[in-house]
Parts: sequence; structure tokens; C-alpha cells
Amino acid sequence: MKFAYRFSNLLGTVYRCGNLTFTPDGNSLISPVGNRITVFDLKNNKSETLPLAAQYNVACMGLSPDGNLAILVDEEGSALLVSLISKTVIHRFHFQKPVHSVCFSPNGKKFVITKDKVALMYNAPGKKREFNAFVLDKTYYGAYDETTCIDWTDDSRCFAVGSKDMSTWVFGAERWVNLVYYALGGHKDAIVACFFEENSLDLYTVSRDGALCVWQCDTELNGLITRSSKSHPTDQAESAKDLDEELIETQRDKEIHGKTSGNEKQNKKKVKYSCAAKYFFNKEGDFNTLTAAAYHKKSHLLVTGFASGIFHLHELPEFNLIHSLSISDHRIASISINSTSDWIAFGCAGLGQLLVWEWQSESYVLKQQGHFNSMVSLAYSPDGQYLVTGGDDGKVKVWNTSSGFCFVTFTEHTSVISAVTFTNSGYVVLSASLDGTVRAFDLHRYRNFRTFTSPRPTQFSCLAVDSSGEIVSAGSQDSFEVFVWSVQSGRLLDVLDGHEGPISSLCFNPVKCVLASASWDKTVRLWDMLDSWRTKETLTLSSDVLAVAFRPDGNELAVASLDGQITFWDHENAMQTGSIMGRHDLQMGRKELDKITAKQAAKGKSFTSLCYSADGQCILAGGLSKYVCIYHVKEQILIKKFEISCNLSLDAMEEYLDRRKMTEFGSMALIEEGNGDDDDVIIPLPGVKRGDMSSRHFKPEIRVTCLRFSPTGRNWAATTTEGLLIYSLDSSLTFDPFDLEIDITPRNIRKVLTQKEYTKAIVMAFRLNEKKMIQEVLETVPYDEIDIVCSSLPDLYIEKVLEFLASCFEKSRHLEFYLVWTQKLLMLHGCKLKTRSEKLLPIVQFLQKSIQKHFEDLSKLCDWNCYNMKYILSISQQRGMKRRAEDSEHNDLKNLEDSSSEDFMEESAVHL
Repeated sequence: MKFAYRFSNLLGTVYRCGNLTFTPDGNSLISPVGNRITVFDLKNNKSETLPLAAQYNVACMGLSPDGNLAILVDEEGSALLVSLISKTVIHRFHFQKPVHSVCFSPNGKKFVITKDKVALMYNAPGKKREFNAFVLDKTYYGAYDETTCIDWTDDSRCFAVGSKDMSTWVFGAERWVNLVYYALGGHKDAIVACFFEENSLDLYTVSRDGALCVWQCDTELNGLITRSSKSHPTDQAESAKDLDEELIETQRDKEIHGKTSGNEKQNKKKVKYSCAAKYFFNKEGDFNTLTAAAYHKKSHLLVTGFASGIFHLHELPEFNLIHSLSISDHRIASISINSTSDWIAFGCAGLGQLLVWEWQSESYVLKQQGHFNSMVSLAYSPDGQYLVTGGDDGKVKVWNTSSGFCFVTFTEHTSVISAVTFTNSGYVVLSASLDGTVRAFDLHRYRNFRTFTSPRPTQFSCLAVDSSGEIVSAGSQDSFEVFVWSVQSGRLLDVLDGHEGPISSLCFNPVKCVLASASWDKTVRLWDMLDSWRTKETLTLSSDVLAVAFRPDGNELAVASLDGQITFWDHENAMQTGSIMGRHDLQMGRKELDKITAKQAAKGKSFTSLCYSADGQCILAGGLSKYVCIYHVKEQILIKKFEISCNLSLDAMEEYLDRRKMTEFGSMALIEEGNGDDDDVIIPLPGVKRGDMSSRHFKPEIRVTCLRFSPTGRNWAATTTEGLLIYSLDSSLTFDPFDLEIDITPRNIRKVLTQKEYTKAIVMAFRLNEKKMIQEVLETVPYDEIDIVCSSLPDLYIEKVLEFLASCFEKSRHLEFYLVWTQKLLMLHGCKLKTRSEKLLPIVQFLQKSIQKHFEDLSKLCDWNCYNMKYILSISQQRGMKRRAEDSEHNDLKNLEDSSSEDFMEESAVHL
């Protein structure tokens, strides 16, 4: 299917809330990002967001010991059982109340969750044949306040639960005679974390006020006595009574036989804990509370994080300080240590920051941070390998689309970024900001090499660069002018005036040097850049213009206006060729503070971003809604509508008010926002999209700020409240045959292959359109026959073979083989392909992207090998010269000795 776009990845958001978890092999890190989770492969330098989502933001997460299953629990207590192998949701469950932590037992047979004042132990899914995946085994009571943390012993016999009532409870996972439960006090604040020592019942507890207690147990793990299966007392008092009677009987028997010893008495008593030591962390500042902790049992490494962004590394049980470092000025929300204790992961929810630190070498393995506030704009590089984004925090970030990581951040701007774009070369990024500057960044040296300013201070709201990359223009928000600069000299070329309202969007014609400027004055003006920048044409619309976009061939102009319409224009003749009413497709959700219905609110909404597809046949539109629409331009119909988010933690998501949040006085959100005087309600000002972040009840609004198609046509990206969403064509899940007949089967194709009719086999394979079959046929063709097969291919299949080769370059190891195919096709059929250049442009760019990626990887490897060879040769030359020098020196000494001996013989002969 041409429009079978599926969610592919989420960039720009690396951590929101919840706990970080390393996979069992220690090579990957799993991080919650909103209502999704992202797997960061630290060995291969890749990130992948799983195509599944919870209803609300993920609050906590538990990973099975084998790393195959994960339990995700959102803020409302709804759980998802996820398979990390198939990346699908297996089961859904609701715990009815918010859950604070989830932890699997080391043997994988049980898992414990904490909510309210109780701890619930469930049988792990997959270990028993049960209709329900989550089967409750036991419920543990004891805490007087909310439970916060869990930790298991290594043999899965016991677990500890920390609580906000400043106590820690040790429970038996099975029925033990000498351990039913045990409560540990000694702290003066809520328990943040508790950890068992390796193969022991000894316990460490860490509280929020920065205190560490070391609890020593008088019983080993093998000293726990199993209760007989005959008696199952239900009351704790009854079990204690039975235990006392049993101990009395055993004591009498030992006194009668006379074999009593101190050790045996100790073994038969109840498990007891004693506080062996108590330590305090060095806290700098008044607000430096301990917020997160992690412990590695084998290396005895304790890592603690504080609200000021400082973390400490200590060695237990001696409490020796190994290292102390500050990673940010915000609170550390989560800490995790991998299985080898080499890497430590830190998550800062305030900044959306994720760090992986190698503490032995004191270096960062991963350092990623998204935009502090929402993203505003984005742009693809010409080859589709990179994405640049601008945010409300004034930062410009460049992302690698294949790895999903940000590799450079520019922070020269001092205000909100309004627009970003690439030049045609792909190595220069331009950004416009409300600070009154347009800056050019070099991706070779990662520096700001040019800054464009206006004669008088103004705020730039939009940006455009021509196809040659020589002229850059920016629209003003307050002076209603368009400024034009030269990229080479940085000189202001001209100021285009004529609009009577703020400039909302700019776009250059890809073919001709014509600039289209859209404004709130209900006009679109076309400026001829070659004729003294005069107004070529003025297009008048019925409402304020919000966005303009040229078709890739430059023959059509699309305009989005405030009344929800998308109009199409023949800009050469100033004629309108069509229009789409898209207001009904937005389906705006209802905010919590709205007093009107979602249907009435949608009447004032419109599209704020437009983008043509790579072939120009369709257009992508998005705005203040959770939906992105794809329209067919010629037919003017809606082809597909994408729901970019289902996260109810964001505002404007639900169509109707939630009855559970309704009271007799109205919505609970409205009551909380009221000032209490005569039932007045604080209503947000019109046009405010970010909300009041100082209010107690704050939810960011879901919206799409910018949309862009990849030059290859296989991906499109959207900057939203959640982050940078990437959708791509997933051809592996769709069956799209081409001119299929009943006799075209894999068996017949292989039969033709055995007869060495390669051209016929390729045509049949493409008509069947199965990727593995096409790959098998192409790789069966001998190297010597490629030239002949390429020359005999029908014209209709050349385009399909090129597209398939471009997709194979990304994963195949047969690089040279496919390069030969590509070269022969382009050399033999280049003249024919020129006639369909507009249609083939996305395929050629896809080819260029794949080849360029391999070129960069191989060039680095070849350069490294060249440097190594030069180094080896220079070392060998130095050694050879040194050896020759030593040999010559040795020969000189030998000659000197020979000559001296001859002189001595002559002198002695003369003397005689």
C-alpha cells in the first residue's frame, strides 16, 4: 500500500517519568517516554520506540529476569504486559489504583507491586497455565502509609518493601516458620530504596533525608524453616502461637537428650534484625533531598541521586566515597545500574535528560536531552539522513534518522525558535528566532558561521531558503516585512513590504526563483527574486493565511487558511484550481477547562502546517489536533487520518467530559482552578496554547506544530507535544502485488531460474512482489550476466528494481553486488529515466541516502586503516633505520678493532 505508514520511532523525548531499567545483558537501556517506552541499544548506538502505548504516562516498569517480558503501569494503575521480542501487548490489567513500583523475583516466578499501604504478589505470566495472565497469590499488609520500593533476595524467598511511614517491612514470599514479617524503623523520613545484600538477609535502607541504615540479620537464607503443609494458619497471632509451642517442644527434647548448644538455640529462634551502622550523606544546600538510589550486589556499589542534580558513589558496607559529581541543576528522578556495574543510567524528569555514565573511566556513554518545552519546527536534510528541530527553549538540534540520537545542539539563540531549514547542500542549517536573528550553522565544524539581522529589532516568525542556497528570507511578526539576505556575504539585500499583517509563512518555488509569502492580512504575495524583488502576483483569500507550500515540481501552490480550508492555486495564472474543507477532519478534543463542547471548539480550528508528498500527488496537513490528515490533491478527498497520540495525560484528547471527574458543582478541574470568590472560574486567555505552568493542575495541550515529508518519500515526521514522531512505510506487513496472474508462484519462479531465464524470473518476482523472493532472484543472477539482464529489462520494471535496490542497501551485506546493479541500470537507462525525473526523484534520493550512509561508514574505516598502515610503516622504517645504524656502528667498531690490531702487530714486529 502506498499510504501504509506506521509509527516508526519517537525522537526528541528520551525520558519523562518512571524508572529506568537495563536489560539482563547490560547492553540496552529501557526508558519510559510519556505513554511509550524506548529501547536504547548502547552497543550498536541505536534507539527504538516500541509501537505500543498506554492510556496515560508510564509511572513504573518491571522487567522479567530473562528480558522477554515487561510490565508497564501508567499513572492511573492500568497495566500492560508487553513482549519485548514481538514488541506487542499480550495482556491488559487494571490495578484500580496508582502503582508505585513493580519488581520481578530473581527466579521469574513471581512479581510484586506496591499500591497504597499494601504489597500484592502475583504469579508471573507464562509460568503456569492460567486463563488470566495476572493471578493474585498473596496480599501483604503492615505499612501505615504508601509503599514506595521493593527488593528481593537472590533466592526469591523473601522481599522487602519500603514505605512513607519511615519503616521497612521484610516479608516471606513463602510460608516460613521463623519469618512471617519483620518491621524495621530507625529513619526520620520516607524510605526511598531498600536493598538486600548478595545471598543474605542483610538489608540496606535509604531514606529521603539522606540517611543509610545497615541492618544485620542473625539468620542465613538457608536458615529459613519451611512450614509443614498440614497446617496453614491464617491469623498472624495463631502462627506466632504455633511457633512458640514448637520452639518449647524442641527445647524440652534437647534438654532431655542433653545436646543443647547456643548455635542450635539461635537457629530455632525467630529471625531478628539489628542496626549495625547508620551513615549520613554529605548534603550541599537546604533543598538537597535524596530522590533516587540503586545498588549493585556483586560489586557492592551504591549510587544515590539528590534533588540538586548531585550523585554519590559509595562502596558498602564500609560506606567509602568513590566519586561525587553534579550532572544538572534538576532533580535526579531515576537511577539504574547494568549487570556488569560498568554503566550507570540517570534520568532527570525536569529537563527530559538521560545520561549513561561509565564510572570507572569517568566518561559518558550516552548523553541525550530533548527540547525543554515543545518543538516548533523541523526540516529534513536533502538526502533524508538527518532531521533538524527547533524548540521553545531556543535550541536547534540535529538528529540522525537511522540511529535516533541527537549528535549536535546549537544554543546561540536566546529566544523561541520559529523555523528551521536545510540548504540544498545538506551541510548548512538555518534557523529563525523571536530574538531577532537568523543564524546559519555549519555541520562540518559545528559552529555558527553567519548571523543575519534586520536594521531595526524585529521578531522573525518564518524562514525560507531558495534552491541554490544563496538567498535566505525571513518574515517579520511585528513589522509585517520580509527580509532577504545573501548567505555568502551576510549582507541584507532587500526588505519586501506590502503586507498589512504579520507574516505567517514563507516558501520558495523549487524550480523558479519565486518567493511566496503568506500573511494574516488574507493575502499571499508572490515575489520575483530576479526582477528587483517586485510583487509578481497577489492572491486574495477569504480568511487569514496560516501556511503555504509549493509542489515539488513548482507548478502548484497550496494555502491553508484560518477558516479550515486548503486551497490550491495555479500561481502562474493566479487561478484557484481546487479546495478542501478540512475542518471536520481535525476533530478537536475537549479541554478540561473548556465550557463548550468539542464539536463547538472544532469550528474555530484550522490547519497550521502543510507539506506535499515526494511525488506531489498528496498533501499532508496538521494543526491544533491529535490527527494528521493525508489528502489526494487531484481528487480532493481524504485518503487516511493518523492519530498521533492516545495519551490521556495530555489536554484536549477526549471528545466528552469524564463523568468520574464531574461533581455537583461542575468539573473537578474547574473547581480547582477557581479563586473561591462567588464561584468565579479562571478561564484561560484566547490563543494560549501552553497553559499556565504555575497552576497546580497543568496539562500540556496536544497539537501538531510542523509536518515534513522525507525526500525519499518513505517517511514523514511531525513535531508534536509528545516529541518528534516518525512514520514510515512498513512494506513487510503489506501484500501489494503488481499485475499478478494465477501461474505466477514461487515454484514457477524458481523453475524459470533453473532454466537461466533471469530477466523473466525478475519480472515474475516483481509481479508477485514478495521481498524475499525478489532478493533470491536478484542474488541468483551471476555477476557476468548483470549487464545483459539490465539491458533486457522492460522500462516498466526499471523503476521498481531501483527502488528495491535502494531498500536493500540499508541491510544487505552484498554491497558491491548491488552497486554494480545500480550502476548498470543508471548507465543503460539514464536517458529514458530523464523523461520521468520528477517521478523518479524520491527513488534516486533514497538511493543516494543509502549509498551515502555506507560511504561515510566505510570512509571512516578506510581512513582508520590507512592511518594504521602509515603508522606501522613509519614504525618499521624507524626500526629499520635504527637497525641499519646499529649495524653500521657495529661494522665501524669492528673495522677499528681490526685496524688497531694490525697496527699493533706491525709495531711489535718493528720493535722485535
